[in-house]
Amino acid sequence: MHIDSHDIFYGVSFTYVNDFGAGKILLAHKGITFVLMDWIKILEGSGHKISEVQYNGKDGDCIIWEEPSISEDEPTDFDDQDIAVAIVRSLEDYEAEEDKKLKKLVDNESQLEEDEQLAKALQESLNMEPPPRRESNRICARCNLEIGHERHLRRMGAVWHPECFRCHACGLRIFDLEFSVSGNRPYHESCYKDQNHPRCNVCKNFIPSNAAGETEYRAHPFWMQAYCPSHEHDGTPRCCSCERTEVRDISIRYLSLDDGRKLCLECLGSAIMDTLECQPLYLEIQEFYEGLNMKVEQQIPLLLVERQALNEAMEGEKSGHHLLPETRGLCLSEEQTVSTISRRPRISTGYRIINMMTEPCRLVRRCEVTAILILYGLPRLLTGTILAHEMMHAWLKLKGYRNLSQDVEEGICQVLAYMWLESQIHSSSGNNVSSASTSSSSSSTSEKGARSQFEKKLGEFFKDQIETDSSPAYGDGFRAGNQAVQKYGLKSTLDHIRLTGSFPY
Repeated sequence: MHIDSHDIFYGVSFTYVNDFGAGKILLAHKGITFVLMDWIKILEGSGHKISEVQYNGKDGDCIIWEEPSISEDEPTDFDDQDIAVAIVRSLEDYEAEEDKKLKKLVDNESQLEEDEQLAKALQESLNMEPPPRRESNRICARCNLEIGHERHLRRMGAVWHPECFRCHACGLRIFDLEFSVSGNRPYHESCYKDQNHPRCNVCKNFIPSNAAGETEYRAHPFWMQAYCPSHEHDGTPRCCSCERTEVRDISIRYLSLDDGRKLCLECLGSAIMDTLECQPLYLEIQEFYEGLNMKVEQQIPLLLVERQALNEAMEGEKSGHHLLPETRGLCLSEEQTVSTISRRPRISTGYRIINMMTEPCRLVRRCEVTAILILYGLPRLLTGTILAHEMMHAWLKLKGYRNLSQDVEEGICQVLAYMWLESQIHSSSGNNVSSASTSSSSSSTSEKGARSQFEKKLGEFFKDQIETDSSPAYGDGFRAGNQAVQKYGLKSTLDHIRLTGSFPY
């Protein structure tokens, strides 16, 4: 049996279809979608077993309520009003739940809109530029006074009065748009170049750049005199003593010696120019050797000679080691005739040597050593260093040291020259030298009085030359010999050389 009906229960209008044959009731209310769950609690006490209502469609579909079949033997008091009450309560619960969902959705949308507005405000604040600086607050980077609305310059990330933007070197205003900066200070480009680009100490010009755009120059390792590379080949004079290059365009000129060498006037101040003048220095070095218990028994002639005479004597010498690029001293063992300088020459107004008097000297061999020859025109400290070196050659020959290797013989001779030079440097500085190697020479040094500052500097230069010599015999030989003497003493080192022909290690 199928009955359609429309009723109102508890203010809710609904339509249902009751199909008792199928045991179902179909209900619809305003197209609302809902699910009725456990009706047992709602219809509690009714005495009927009620199954659940299920929703099986979209909006507008019917709700199917499946009713269990009732046997004819079972009494029932179930009526349509009970069903209606349960449905109304389910509808109310469903509408309340939907209201909650709607409110939550509205709240979420409201919060999202708020968040979007906040994010937009933050983004706009980040993109905003800072407010422009008030012109009245501009302060000059030099004088620290307010600039105001008058003319100004913006340079180096700061604001300046035009008259305050000045070169740190010359103090004059900088008008050019291009300028140099060093240490956060402005410079004219020319002033910056004067202060930072190296100038030649010889010609006083800026040292030119090479093909690669780099500044290339020569510099003396001791005097730190920087100069253009071209001055090594353009005939610029170089002192044969201190090795400094002559500075151009100054009143002091280098002296031209008769044998083609150049001598600066500062080295000329203590230069020894003839044989007679060298005799006191010769006696002083003999005393130095006696203080070391190394007395030279024979009287060995000492002669000062020109470069040509020294080279000729070296060619006639059959023995010995001659390794220096320019020989400045020689210990002779052969009989020769040598031209020696017998009188100090005069210096002309053109800084040239004149009136030099020389005379031949026949050297006769009376012992293993014939004579010691030294180049004239060298400062006293350099002359003495060379003489101390050649005196050791003579001592070795006279004491019977035979067939020594080059590095051992030249090395130990350099050690004695170095020891004498050190004694001169220490005595000139006023230090008390307690060792036996310097006690005999201190008195003669004090008689000459204090040396000039340049002569003290010159002594340090000659000492540095010995220490830094790169040649195998004079350099490596000296360092090996000096190390042995420092470790074992001079006498033990010499004894070891006599027995083995080598330095002790």
